[in-house]
Amino acid sequence: MRTALERAFFARDSVKVAPELLGCLVAANGVTVRLTEVEAYREDDPASHSFRGETKRTAVMFGPPGFLYVYFTYGMHFCANLVCGPDGSGAAVLLRAGEVVAGVETARGRRGAKVPDRDLARGPARLAQAMGWGREDDGRDMVGAVLQGTGAAAVAAGPRTGITKAADTDWRFWIPGDRFVSPYKRHPKAPRAEG
Repeated sequence: MRTALERAFFARDSVKVAPELLGCLVAANGVTVRLTEVEAYREDDPASHSFRGETKRTAVMFGPPGFLYVYFTYGMHFCANLVCGPDGSGAAVLLRAGEVVAGVETARGRRGAKVPDRDLARGPARLAQAMGWGREDDGRDMVGAVLQGTGAAAVAAGPRTGITKAADTDWRFWIPGDRFVSPYKRHPKAPRAEG
């Protein structure tokens, strides 16, 4: 029996929390996903939404840990993060990809009848859509909805996907060889690392 992660689990540095979320189960709105890929963000990170301080949009990131920070991107998709760190720290972990392990038909109803199981939650926007998360879920308390994982046998770390600032910071974590991990895509405008 898996136990629910307590708020204290999230009240740590997002870079420490992120790899420990791999293999954990997240349940909401009739769907459960096993996390296979995540990315960490902090207030001192120029790629983070919290980098320029608290705004109406980012207020949840600065609130207590264990809450859901949902944002709208590219004018069409929602993405979801779990808030980390002590209250006021402006940190979160982006839920990048996972495997739908319960509620497959519910997830497929949100994603499309012909979407293969592998692609139901493989990518942050797909994951949020499969879970049924939207703007109204920003600030939702997730303590009790995230269950302890069995622990990934191995964890890989590498640069984050689709960002232009701090693109080479190795704060993307995934389960190597897992077919539910999304493909890495470097943003075309991200400057190349020196050396």
